[in-house]
Amino acid sequence: MDVLALAAEKKKGWYLSLMAPNTKGPMFAWLDPSRLYCNSQAFADCVEDLLSPFQKDSIDLVAGVDAMGFILGASLATTLGKGFLTIRKEGHLCVPSQRQNYKHYTGKEGTLELREDVLKPGLRVLIVDQWIETGGTMKAAIQLVERQGATVAGVATVAIENTEGGKWIKEHYRFSHCIPELLQSHIDGQDLNAFLQGLQQKNLTKNNFIEVQ
Repeated sequence: MDVLALAAEKKKGWYLSLMAPNTKGPMFAWLDPSRLYCNSQAFADCVEDLLSPFQKDSIDLVAGVDAMGFILGASLATTLGKGFLTIRKEGHLCVPSQRQNYKHYTGKEGTLELREDVLKPGLRVLIVDQWIETGGTMKAAIQLVERQGATVAGVATVAIENTEGGKWIKEHYRFSHCIPELLQSHIDGQDLNAFLQGLQQKNLTKNNFIEVQ
């Protein structure tokens, strides 16, 4: 299937079939959503779906988590007409910043940093990342934002797995993601074959695409 093809019928979540399977082993995410960003229609519809639950909410700023959260986050910010704030990995900020340690989905330790000269009490921030597995990275981002007195208006990401951390985020914050309920169990089980079968059941496969002329 041509990644630049347009959808003949745009069912909700049609763009999920553009995600690429992992080929690098168990230490990497099992699906790569970044392939769908190459398709302008898919990218736009993904952004629209992520913003849908927040249409009536007050959002002052969008923050993206290093690094893939920058792509979605900046796109959401532009669509909303709001500014964009980067939450960086350790060592990338050259200004006064606050730090928060976390454990990555691979089990490795990491540190996020957030500059100190933007957030203030009363600001409502939408935090964006590409995928939430264990929830450790997103929880660290939330802690940094709240430590500076700002309010987390919500969390937006392509998928939230129902791990302990993912459930905690869903229980405590408004959230949006792109995964239909029918496919959630396959996301949680990281079962690629079942996920692809679920896409077929929902008619979200390449049969719904036409090539750009």
